[in-house]
Amino acid sequence: MGEFTQAEPRSAAGRADLVVTTDDTVYCFEFKLTGKGTAEDALRQIDGKGYLVPYTAGRRRLVKVGAVFDPATRTLGEWVSGE
Repeated sequence: MGEFTQAEPRSAAGRADLVVTTDDTVYCFEFKLTGKGTAEDALRQIDGKGYLVPYTAGRRRLVKVGAVFDPATRTLGEWVSGE
């Protein structure tokens, strides 16, 4: 399918939850549980911990995705993305 996935790849300041790389885009996912943070908190964590820094030297588009899961319903509660 052309995607390469990495679960918890290390950066200098921590680990992203998931990074998906395609031919032209790198998606960095950070997941939270309801009550443990918001989707916006997840995006701030991606920026604050520099999870996308290792991918900035290339020409790929960098996309951040923050998602919150509800453990009671086992579903996605909210999500946001940004570049």
